[in-house]
Amino acid sequence: MAGFYGQLADLLRAGVPMMRSLEVLARQSSNPLMKEISREIAEDVAGGMSLADAMSKHPQAFVELYVSMVRAGERGGFLEDVLTRVSNFIERQDELRSKLIGSMIYPCVLLFVGSSLITMLLTYFVPKLRPFIERAKPNILTHVVFGVSDFLSGYGVWILIVLFGTVTVVLAYARTDAGRRSIDLWKLKIPVLGRTLIMVSLCRFCRILGTLLASGVPILQALRISRDSAGNQILAEEIDKATDSVQKGKQMSEPFSQCPFFPLDMVDMIAVAEESNSLEKVLVQIADTNEVRTARSIDLGVRMVEPLLLTAIAGVVAAIAIALLVPILTMSANM
Repeated sequence: MAGFYGQLADLLRAGVPMMRSLEVLARQSSNPLMKEISREIAEDVAGGMSLADAMSKHPQAFVELYVSMVRAGERGGFLEDVLTRVSNFIERQDELRSKLIGSMIYPCVLLFVGSSLITMLLTYFVPKLRPFIERAKPNILTHVVFGVSDFLSGYGVWILIVLFGTVTVVLAYARTDAGRRSIDLWKLKIPVLGRTLIMVSLCRFCRILGTLLASGVPILQALRISRDSAGNQILAEEIDKATDSVQKGKQMSEPFSQCPFFPLDMVDMIAVAEESNSLEKVLVQIADTNEVRTARSIDLGVRMVEPLLLTAIAGVVAAIAIALLVPILTMSANM
Protein backbone atom coordinates (compact mmCIF):
# COMPACT_ATOMS: atom_id res chain seq x y z
CA MET A 1 0.00 0.00 0.00
CA ALA A 2 2.86 2.37 0.76
CA GLY A 3 4.24 1.66 -2.71
CA PHE A 4 0.84 2.31 -4.31
CA TYR A 5 0.46 5.73 -2.68
CA GLY A 6 4.07 6.71 -3.28
CA GLN A 7 4.09 5.67 -6.95
CA LEU A 8 0.77 7.40 -7.61
CA ALA A 9 2.15 10.60 -6.05
CA ASP A 10 5.31 10.40 -8.20
CA LEU A 11 3.31 9.87 -11.40
CA LEU A 12 0.94 12.78 -10.69
CA ARG A 13 3.84 15.04 -9.71
CA ALA A 14 5.55 14.17 -13.01
CA GLY A 15 2.51 15.44 -14.91
CA VAL A 16 0.97 12.09 -15.82
CA PRO A 17 -2.87 12.32 -15.90
CA MET A 18 -4.85 10.53 -13.18
CA MET A 19 -6.37 7.94 -15.55
CA ARG A 20 -3.00 7.14 -17.09
CA SER A 21 -1.37 6.87 -13.64
CA LEU A 22 -3.97 4.42 -12.35
CA GLU A 23 -3.66 2.30 -15.50
CA VAL A 24 0.12 2.16 -15.08
CA LEU A 25 -0.24 1.07 -11.46
CA ALA A 26 -2.79 -1.58 -12.46
CA ARG A 27 -0.40 -3.04 -15.03
CA GLN A 28 2.71 -2.94 -12.86
CA SER A 29 1.22 -4.20 -9.58
CA SER A 30 2.63 -7.58 -8.52
CA ASN A 31 -0.36 -8.28 -6.28
CA PRO A 32 -3.31 -9.77 -8.23
CA LEU A 33 -5.90 -8.31 -5.84
CA MET A 34 -4.29 -4.86 -5.92
CA LYS A 35 -4.13 -5.06 -9.71
CA GLU A 36 -7.89 -5.68 -9.91
CA ILE A 37 -8.66 -2.94 -7.36
CA SER A 38 -6.51 -0.42 -9.27
CA ARG A 39 -8.33 -1.30 -12.48
CA GLU A 40 -11.75 -0.81 -10.84
CA ILE A 41 -10.65 2.54 -9.37
CA ALA A 42 -9.50 3.66 -12.82
CA GLU A 43 -12.89 2.72 -14.28
CA ASP A 44 -14.76 4.61 -11.54
CA VAL A 45 -12.59 7.71 -11.97
CA ALA A 46 -13.16 7.53 -15.72
CA GLY A 47 -16.89 7.51 -15.00
CA GLY A 48 -16.64 10.84 -13.18
CA MET A 49 -16.14 9.64 -9.61
CA SER A 50 -13.51 11.28 -7.40
CA LEU A 51 -10.45 9.29 -6.37
CA ALA A 52 -11.49 9.26 -2.70
CA ASP A 53 -15.00 8.01 -3.51
CA ALA A 54 -13.56 5.31 -5.78
CA MET A 55 -11.18 4.23 -3.01
CA SER A 56 -13.95 4.15 -0.41
CA LYS A 57 -15.65 1.35 -2.40
CA HIS A 58 -12.74 -0.94 -1.36
CA PRO A 59 -12.53 -0.70 2.45
CA GLN A 60 -10.47 -3.90 2.61
CA ALA A 61 -7.62 -2.02 0.92
CA PHE A 62 -8.22 1.66 1.78
CA VAL A 63 -9.13 2.45 5.37
CA GLU A 64 -11.20 5.50 6.29
CA LEU A 65 -8.13 7.36 7.53
CA TYR A 66 -6.40 7.38 4.13
CA VAL A 67 -9.61 8.00 2.20
CA SER A 68 -10.31 11.11 4.30
CA MET A 69 -6.80 12.41 3.67
CA VAL A 70 -7.11 11.84 -0.07
CA ARG A 71 -10.51 13.57 -0.13
CA ALA A 72 -9.05 16.60 1.67
CA GLY A 73 -6.13 16.65 -0.77
CA GLU A 74 -8.45 16.59 -3.76
CA ARG A 75 -10.52 19.45 -2.39
CA GLY A 76 -7.48 21.52 -1.44
CA GLY A 77 -5.54 20.94 -4.63
CA PHE A 78 -2.52 19.27 -2.97
CA LEU A 79 -3.25 15.61 -3.72
CA GLU A 80 0.37 14.73 -4.52
CA ASP A 81 1.56 15.97 -1.14
CA VAL A 82 -1.17 14.03 0.66
CA LEU A 83 -0.34 10.80 -1.19
CA THR A 84 3.34 11.20 -0.30
CA ARG A 85 2.42 11.86 3.33
CA VAL A 86 0.24 8.75 3.43
CA SER A 87 3.04 6.65 1.94
CA ASN A 88 5.55 7.89 4.50
CA PHE A 89 3.04 7.36 7.30
CA ILE A 90 2.42 3.72 6.30
CA GLU A 91 6.15 3.04 6.02
CA ARG A 92 6.76 4.58 9.45
CA GLN A 93 4.01 2.52 11.06
CA ASP A 94 5.26 -0.65 9.39
CA GLU A 95 8.81 0.07 10.54
CA LEU A 96 7.68 0.50 14.15
CA ARG A 97 5.53 -2.64 14.01
CA SER A 98 8.37 -4.69 12.51
CA LYS A 99 10.76 -3.44 15.18
CA LEU A 100 8.38 -4.46 17.96
CA ILE A 101 7.72 -7.89 16.47
CA GLY A 102 11.40 -8.47 15.73
CA SER A 103 12.36 -7.59 19.31
CA MET A 104 9.96 -10.17 20.73
CA ILE A 105 10.85 -13.09 18.43
CA TYR A 106 13.97 -14.25 20.29
CA PRO A 107 12.49 -14.10 23.83
CA CYS A 108 9.38 -15.98 22.65
CA VAL A 109 11.44 -18.68 20.93
CA LEU A 110 13.68 -18.95 23.99
CA LEU A 111 10.68 -19.28 26.31
CA PHE A 112 9.04 -21.92 24.09
CA VAL A 113 12.20 -24.03 23.71
CA GLY A 114 13.06 -23.78 27.41
CA SER A 115 9.54 -24.72 28.51
CA SER A 116 9.46 -27.66 26.09
CA LEU A 117 12.85 -28.88 27.32
CA ILE A 118 11.86 -28.71 30.98
CA THR A 119 8.52 -30.41 30.32
CA MET A 120 10.24 -33.22 28.41
CA LEU A 121 12.74 -33.71 31.24
CA LEU A 122 10.00 -33.92 33.86
CA THR A 123 7.53 -36.10 31.95
CA TYR A 124 9.90 -38.46 30.08
CA PHE A 125 13.41 -38.67 31.55
CA VAL A 126 12.53 -38.39 35.24
CA PRO A 127 10.06 -41.37 35.20
CA LYS A 128 12.70 -43.46 33.34
CA LEU A 129 15.41 -42.75 35.92
CA ARG A 130 13.18 -42.84 38.98
CA PRO A 131 13.50 -46.60 39.73
CA PHE A 132 17.30 -46.32 39.85
CA ILE A 133 17.30 -43.15 41.93
CA GLU A 134 14.85 -44.48 44.52
CA ARG A 135 17.39 -47.21 45.42
CA ALA A 136 19.69 -44.50 46.70
CA LYS A 137 18.87 -41.84 49.27
CA PRO A 138 16.92 -39.10 47.44
CA ASN A 139 17.41 -35.62 48.83
CA ILE A 140 14.74 -32.94 49.31
CA LEU A 141 15.33 -31.52 45.82
CA THR A 142 14.85 -34.98 44.33
CA HIS A 143 11.50 -35.41 46.11
CA VAL A 144 10.41 -31.98 44.79
CA VAL A 145 11.32 -32.98 41.22
CA PHE A 146 9.47 -36.31 41.64
CA GLY A 147 6.39 -34.46 42.93
CA VAL A 148 6.36 -32.03 40.00
CA SER A 149 6.90 -34.91 37.57
CA ASP A 150 3.98 -36.87 39.06
CA PHE A 151 1.76 -33.80 38.92
CA LEU A 152 2.54 -33.14 35.23
CA SER A 153 2.21 -36.82 34.31
CA GLY A 154 -1.08 -37.26 36.13
CA TYR A 155 -2.75 -33.92 35.49
CA GLY A 156 -0.98 -32.65 32.34
CA VAL A 157 -4.02 -33.26 30.13
CA TRP A 158 -6.30 -31.53 32.63
CA ILE A 159 -3.93 -28.58 32.83
CA LEU A 160 -4.12 -28.17 29.05
CA ILE A 161 -7.92 -28.45 29.14
CA VAL A 162 -8.17 -25.80 31.89
CA LEU A 163 -5.79 -23.47 30.01
CA PHE A 164 -7.76 -23.91 26.79
CA GLY A 165 -11.05 -23.29 28.58
CA THR A 166 -9.67 -20.20 30.33
CA VAL A 167 -8.40 -18.75 27.07
CA THR A 168 -11.75 -19.45 25.39
CA VAL A 169 -13.71 -17.77 28.19
CA VAL A 170 -11.39 -14.74 28.21
CA LEU A 171 -11.63 -14.34 24.42
CA ALA A 172 -15.43 -14.59 24.55
CA TYR A 173 -15.54 -12.02 27.34
CA ALA A 174 -13.17 -9.74 25.41
CA ARG A 175 -15.67 -9.58 22.51
CA THR A 176 -18.25 -7.88 24.73
CA ASP A 177 -18.16 -4.12 25.37
CA ALA A 178 -17.71 -4.55 29.12
CA GLY A 179 -15.00 -7.16 28.63
CA ARG A 180 -13.14 -5.07 26.08
CA ARG A 181 -13.21 -2.08 28.39
CA SER A 182 -12.04 -4.11 31.40
CA ILE A 183 -9.17 -5.66 29.45
CA ASP A 184 -8.12 -2.31 28.00
CA LEU A 185 -8.11 -0.77 31.48
CA TRP A 186 -6.08 -3.71 32.80
CA LYS A 187 -3.54 -3.28 30.00
CA LEU A 188 -2.97 0.35 30.93
CA LYS A 189 -2.39 -0.52 34.60
CA ILE A 190 0.16 -3.31 34.09
CA PRO A 191 3.38 -2.33 35.90
CA VAL A 192 6.15 -1.16 33.51
CA LEU A 193 4.53 -2.74 30.43
CA GLY A 194 1.38 -0.63 30.80
CA ARG A 195 3.38 2.59 30.44
CA THR A 196 4.91 1.30 27.21
CA LEU A 197 1.49 0.34 25.82
CA ILE A 198 0.16 3.80 26.68
CA MET A 199 3.01 5.53 24.85
CA VAL A 200 2.62 3.31 21.77
CA SER A 201 -1.10 4.13 21.58
CA LEU A 202 -0.61 7.85 22.18
CA CYS A 203 2.18 8.09 19.59
CA ARG A 204 -0.04 6.42 17.01
CA PHE A 205 -2.92 8.77 17.88
CA CYS A 206 -0.74 11.90 17.70
CA ARG A 207 0.81 10.89 14.38
CA ILE A 208 -2.53 10.08 12.74
CA LEU A 209 -4.21 13.24 14.08
CA GLY A 210 -1.28 15.42 13.03
CA THR A 211 -1.17 13.82 9.58
CA LEU A 212 -4.91 14.35 9.11
CA LEU A 213 -4.71 17.99 10.16
CA ALA A 214 -1.70 18.60 7.91
CA SER A 215 -3.69 17.08 5.04
CA GLY A 216 -6.50 19.60 5.46
CA VAL A 217 -9.02 17.41 7.30
CA PRO A 218 -11.19 19.44 9.74
CA ILE A 219 -10.25 18.91 13.37
CA LEU A 220 -13.58 17.41 14.47
CA GLN A 221 -13.55 14.90 11.64
CA ALA A 222 -9.85 14.19 12.30
CA LEU A 223 -10.54 13.50 15.98
CA ARG A 224 -13.40 11.12 15.15
CA ILE A 225 -11.23 9.22 12.68
CA SER A 226 -8.13 9.07 14.87
CA ARG A 227 -9.93 7.97 18.05
CA ASP A 228 -9.93 4.33 16.92
CA SER A 229 -6.21 4.47 16.12
CA ALA A 230 -5.39 4.43 19.85
CA GLY A 231 -6.43 0.77 19.94
CA ASN A 232 -7.75 1.16 23.49
CA GLN A 233 -11.31 1.90 24.55
CA ILE A 234 -10.26 3.89 27.64
CA LEU A 235 -8.06 6.22 25.60
CA ALA A 236 -10.79 6.44 22.93
CA GLU A 237 -13.23 7.69 25.58
CA GLU A 238 -10.75 10.41 26.57
CA ILE A 239 -10.41 11.41 22.91
CA ASP A 240 -14.22 11.63 22.71
CA LYS A 241 -14.12 14.08 25.63
CA ALA A 242 -11.56 16.15 23.70
CA THR A 243 -13.86 16.09 20.66
CA ASP A 244 -16.75 17.39 22.75
CA SER A 245 -14.48 20.08 24.19
CA VAL A 246 -13.45 21.27 20.72
CA GLN A 247 -17.07 21.20 19.57
CA LYS A 248 -17.95 23.54 22.45
CA GLY A 249 -15.20 25.95 21.44
CA LYS A 250 -12.73 24.93 24.14
CA GLN A 251 -9.19 23.57 23.87
CA MET A 252 -8.51 19.92 23.12
CA SER A 253 -5.84 19.76 25.83
CA GLU A 254 -8.25 20.47 28.72
CA PRO A 255 -9.74 16.93 28.94
CA PHE A 256 -6.29 15.41 28.34
CA SER A 257 -4.87 17.27 31.36
CA GLN A 258 -7.43 15.55 33.60
CA CYS A 259 -6.64 12.07 32.26
CA PRO A 260 -3.98 10.14 34.26
CA PHE A 261 -2.78 8.30 31.17
CA PHE A 262 -1.65 11.37 29.20
CA PRO A 263 1.86 12.55 30.17
CA LEU A 264 1.96 16.14 31.40
CA ASP A 265 4.72 17.17 29.00
CA MET A 266 2.65 15.92 26.06
CA VAL A 267 -0.42 17.81 27.28
CA ASP A 268 1.63 21.00 27.72
CA MET A 269 3.01 20.74 24.19
CA ILE A 270 -0.50 20.25 22.77
CA ALA A 271 -1.80 23.24 24.76
CA VAL A 272 1.00 25.51 23.50
CA ALA A 273 0.48 24.24 19.94
CA GLU A 274 -3.22 25.09 20.10
CA GLU A 275 -2.42 28.62 21.19
CA SER A 276 0.24 29.08 18.49
CA ASN A 277 -1.89 27.46 15.76
CA SER A 278 0.77 24.83 14.98
CA LEU A 279 -1.04 21.73 16.23
CA GLU A 280 -0.38 19.51 13.20
CA LYS A 281 3.40 20.06 13.35
CA VAL A 282 3.64 19.62 17.11
CA LEU A 283 1.58 16.40 17.08
CA VAL A 284 3.90 14.81 14.51
CA GLN A 285 6.89 16.05 16.49
CA ILE A 286 5.46 14.48 19.67
CA ALA A 287 5.01 11.19 17.83
CA ASP A 288 8.56 11.27 16.41
CA THR A 289 10.18 12.02 19.76
CA ASN A 290 8.20 9.56 21.87
CA GLU A 291 8.39 6.76 19.31
CA VAL A 292 12.18 6.88 19.51
CA ARG A 293 12.06 6.85 23.32
CA THR A 294 9.50 4.03 23.38
CA ALA A 295 11.48 1.93 20.90
CA ARG A 296 14.62 2.47 23.00
CA SER A 297 12.85 1.42 26.21
CA ILE A 298 11.38 -1.66 24.50
CA ASP A 299 14.80 -2.62 23.18
CA LEU A 300 16.32 -2.17 26.64
CA GLY A 301 13.54 -4.21 28.25
CA VAL A 302 13.97 -7.05 25.75
CA ARG A 303 17.73 -7.06 26.34
CA MET A 304 17.08 -7.42 30.06
CA VAL A 305 14.50 -10.17 29.56
CA GLU A 306 16.80 -12.36 27.45
CA PRO A 307 19.49 -13.01 30.13
CA LEU A 308 16.80 -13.36 32.80
CA LEU A 309 15.06 -16.06 30.75
CA LEU A 310 18.35 -17.83 30.06
CA THR A 311 19.26 -17.73 33.75
CA ALA A 312 15.84 -19.01 34.84
CA ILE A 313 15.81 -21.87 32.32
CA ALA A 314 19.40 -22.81 33.12
CA GLY A 315 18.59 -22.73 36.84
CA VAL A 316 15.61 -25.08 36.46
CA VAL A 317 17.55 -27.49 34.25
CA ALA A 318 20.49 -27.42 36.69
CA ALA A 319 18.15 -28.11 39.62
CA ILE A 320 16.66 -31.12 37.80
CA ALA A 321 20.13 -32.38 36.89
CA ILE A 322 21.36 -32.05 40.50
CA ALA A 323 18.23 -33.76 41.82
CA LEU A 324 18.82 -36.73 39.52
CA LEU A 325 22.62 -37.00 39.50
CA VAL A 326 23.49 -36.48 43.16
CA PRO A 327 21.66 -39.67 44.38
CA ILE A 328 23.21 -41.69 41.54
CA LEU A 329 26.71 -40.43 42.28
CA THR A 330 26.19 -41.03 46.01
CA MET A 331 25.07 -44.60 45.36
CA SER A 332 28.05 -45.20 43.04
CA ALA A 333 30.47 -43.88 45.66
CA ASN A 334 28.97 -46.16 48.33
CA MET A 335 29.27 -49.16 46.04
